[in-house]
Amino acid sequence: MDNISEKRFKAIGTDIHLEIVSHDEQEASRAMDDINEAQIIYADQEKIFSRFDSESELGFFNVNLGVWHEASPDFIEVSKKVIAYYDLSGGVFDPRIIDVLEGTGYKESFEKKYFKRDDEKIYDATFENNLRDDLAIDGNRIMFKARMDFSGIVKGYITDKISAFLKKKGWKDFIADSGGDIFAAGRNEEGKKWIIGFEDLPEEKMGIFLEGEAVATSGTGRRKWELGGKHFHHLVNPKNPESFSFDLRSVSVVAKSVEEADFWAKYLFILGKEDGMEKAREKEIKAVFLDRRGNAFVTKMIRDNVFQEKGV
Repeated sequence: MDNISEKRFKAIGTDIHLEIVSHDEQEASRAMDDINEAQIIYADQEKIFSRFDSESELGFFNVNLGVWHEASPDFIEVSKKVIAYYDLSGGVFDPRIIDVLEGTGYKESFEKKYFKRDDEKIYDATFENNLRDDLAIDGNRIMFKARMDFSGIVKGYITDKISAFLKKKGWKDFIADSGGDIFAAGRNEEGKKWIIGFEDLPEEKMGIFLEGEAVATSGTGRRKWELGGKHFHHLVNPKNPESFSFDLRSVSVVAKSVEEADFWAKYLFILGKEDGMEKAREKEIKAVFLDRRGNAFVTKMIRDNVFQEKGV
């Protein structure tokens, strides 16, 4: 049986798990060196995109509104991607939801479990302006006219970056898991496809097979809170920012990249079960919807990736 080199740590506000399958002790040692280097990449990316760090690049732009500043290549790339996903979703995917999140008490890293609202008004932001009016890009310069939160795709973007790094290092069989945003390359140490379970279901009940694909899950299992008798979660619909639906437990999407899966999982969740399923079928998205009772609804495109016990 092959060797496994793995490491678990905290980064970008979530639990990270990196695992490389190697074939001998020499490879295993090199694998750990590459995993440690990947951990540094996570830390560097967190310094760019964390909305909880006032010294991050995002933090800098969020307090310097209305002024052009040079931005890093990663920041420019993600900014362009955010605009593209905003267009693709018809404005449902919008980084300006930061005001709604903070207005409902989500001002600190979720790990601190500290939620506080300043007043009864949920948000001050307006989503009537086109995103391009508030997020301008000119070459290597960017100007924010409103505060932004790029976390909607950043985990996926960073996980793809880690996967590209490991591939460049020559690894063919590995898994990069950023808090459920996962890329699985090749096969596991048993020579089988990787099996990804669902957070609220036993693995023997239902799971997803991956080989050279990504999966991302969006749901209310981890990031939900209560204040003043009201229930909130982080998946905000800018079309109706004061409504927080709990009909769905989660949406999982399989795609070629983690970033793409990350976007679609969030978008479909916000649309809700019926509209989300319709959109997934229209766009031929590989998706699994879990409702609050634990019932699973799968699109035809994902059936080859999923195993499930009858009745789940």
